[in-house]
Amino acid sequence: MNENDLVARIRALASSSFGLALGIGDDCAVYRPRAGEELLFTTDFLIEGRHFLRETHGAADVGCKALARGLSDIAAMGGVPRFCLVSLAFPGDGKWMDGFYNGLLSLAREHKTALAGGDLSRSDRIVCDVVVCGSAPTGTALRRSGARPGDAIYVTGALGGSAFGLATKKGKAWKRHLRPEPRLAVGKALRTKYRASACMDLSDGLSTDLHRLCRESGVGAELDGDLPVFPGASIEQALHGGEDYELLFTVPAKVRIPEAIQSVPVTRIGRIARDRQRRIRIGGGFLLQPLGFDHFRERDGL
Repeated sequence: MNENDLVARIRALASSSFGLALGIGDDCAVYRPRAGEELLFTTDFLIEGRHFLRETHGAADVGCKALARGLSDIAAMGGVPRFCLVSLAFPGDGKWMDGFYNGLLSLAREHKTALAGGDLSRSDRIVCDVVVCGSAPTGTALRRSGARPGDAIYVTGALGGSAFGLATKKGKAWKRHLRPEPRLAVGKALRTKYRASACMDLSDGLSTDLHRLCRESGVGAELDGDLPVFPGASIEQALHGGEDYELLFTVPAKVRIPEAIQSVPVTRIGRIARDRQRRIRIGGGFLLQPLGFDHFRERDGL
């Protein structure tokens, strides 16, 4: 089997174009943006030994997760996914590759996201980079920088499930870790109906990601200390565990947010505070440190 054979197999799997003018087969894909829309781009690595293990994560699970991470970024900006580009380096096992693309394309079809192309390479270690393109009406994409003092802070779903699943490799928590659910419908509703002032997805843990939102907005935060914790997970996993892929968002205090948006539970967890040092306090005054996932913490001592 050669590279042409592998590309032909991928092309056969990716039969849906979902609006692409030109997909797999040429040097570039062609996508024609619609009038009045801006394009959103995001990219994420998924690396064997860092994000998953072949012994515990099936090929289809890896493929699904590789795309879910990018779709979650599009959801955080209230966007609609359009297409993705997938670059995959792997040992050359055609069966594993088929499983990977089947998992990825199953999620892609669910969210009408075309596989527009990518690259293949042989490597002893599996490395995947997925670029996702989405869109939103011009000037409407949600950002991290819009939170203002007095805004209420909310999260979707329950926190700590992925970290708990990775630790136990059992039950619903393990499934949550293997197959995250991008909150695309919620993100779109936050943009169109609820006018969220700021939004981002929770990929590296609430403690780290909330610090990022506060830094971009130039504010602090006060958390109530009563978080929606995934059943069985610890408060530490809820605060610092990564890969929940829920949405963290803020809205002006006068905006009424229901208990669920698009059938996804939503919980108020605090409020944005005026604080030039951008500190986050939890449970009546304790400072919350950003102890979530950081690729470089071990190396640079942060």
